[in-house]
Amino acid sequence: GSLVVNYPFDDDEQGLAVYSKSPDDAVFQMLALAYSKENAKMYQGSPCKDMYPTEYFPHGITNGAQWYNVPGGMQDWNYLHTNCFEVTIELGCVKYPRAEELPKYWAQNRRSLLQFMKQV
Repeated sequence: GSLVVNYPFDDDEQGLAVYSKSPDDAVFQMLALAYSKENAKMYQGSPCKDMYPTEYFPHGITNGAQWYNVPGGMQDWNYLHTNCFEVTIELGCVKYPRAEELPKYWAQNRRSLLQFMKQV
C-alpha cells in the first residue's frame, strides 16, 4: 500500500518505469490533485517514510508508469477502450488496516472523496 493518487498511463511501450503521458494528462492530473489536496498527509508526498524511505510523490499524485510499470492494467484499458477516466487511489501505507483504524481512514479521506465527486 501507499498513500497516493495514480493516473494513466500505467504502462510504457518499452516496459520501463518512466512517465507515460496520456492525451488527457492535464485532466488526469487535475482529478488526482482534486483528491490529494484534501488529504494533508497524502499531499505532503512522503506518507510512508518508515516503510518506503525513498518514495516521494509530488503533491500526492503520480503517473502510474513512472511509479512502476503495469502492462495491461484496468485503468489504462478502461481509458483506451471505453473513454472512462479512471484513477487508482491508494489509501494507506498498510494494505490491510485493522477494523478499529477505519474511522481514521474515513476522517482522512471524507473531504477528498467529496471534492473528487464535485469534479463530475
